[in-house]
Amino acid sequence: MSGAYRSGFVALVGRPNVGKSTLLNCLLGQKVSIVSDKAQTTRNKILGVYTQDAYQMVFVDTPGIHKPKHRLGEWMRQETMEAIKEVDAVVMMTAATDAIGPGDRYIMDLLQTLQHPVFLVINKIDLAPKEAVLQCIESYRRLYPFAAVIPICAQTGDGVNALVDELALRLPNGPQYFPDDMVTDRPERNMIAEIIREKLLLRTREELPHAVAVDIEEITTRANGTVYVRAVIYVERDSQKRIVIGKSGAVLRDVGRESRADIQELMQAKVYLDVWVKVAADWRNRKQLLQQLGYE
Repeated sequence: MSGAYRSGFVALVGRPNVGKSTLLNCLLGQKVSIVSDKAQTTRNKILGVYTQDAYQMVFVDTPGIHKPKHRLGEWMRQETMEAIKEVDAVVMMTAATDAIGPGDRYIMDLLQTLQHPVFLVINKIDLAPKEAVLQCIESYRRLYPFAAVIPICAQTGDGVNALVDELALRLPNGPQYFPDDMVTDRPERNMIAEIIREKLLLRTREELPHAVAVDIEEITTRANGTVYVRAVIYVERDSQKRIVIGKSGAVLRDVGRESRADIQELMQAKVYLDVWVKVAADWRNRKQLLQQLGYE
């Protein structure tokens, strides 16, 4: 990478739960995006800044592309569509364990009009035989003229350096957009809310993960140096509230304990986490509440 400095924005797109957030965390060497096995874990565009001496890549982790079922889902789809249009390159992710489905074809149709290069990243190669990975590569190549196809395992980092090298070759000449020590543009308040939501996702099943949102109402540093954080977990029904709280408060207590540990690491300070659960019926279709939660 000789000559002028290079920089650019790279969108990570794909169906829900193919590993986009895991890849972003792997690229940056630290956790900036929450991860779970639930579809639609990522709800906002998340910037991750990868800076080297000769170039800077700004990765945009997007919500998984899916058919919207409510106002929140439509906003998430729009977030992804805007990201695809505004970047210098696109990384489309899929999983080696999954057959090409309607969601993949829908994404490739969306990408047809793009002028910038599109890279295919086949994730989870550790979970599929080599022959299956090769067959997956060939199947996708017949459907879209990808600039390159890179098999990886985002969990272990296998193949990720090859992806970075391919992207670096395509970056345009440009300025360094962010300081050397900046890794993400996410506000602290948003990161704390996402930490709490991640711990809930790890403990809930069926429809509940999609019906949960977290709002940070207060962050205050007290005289003794302890940071007080007041968080509200929103659900849509009383039955969901009972699940979040758990028997004798066990679920909420565990979520609070694990969240507090991560928040203390994030803030490098002792944290008092005060968590409440509230019912807000149909919040995913309520414009004012979506705005309050940062989704509109």
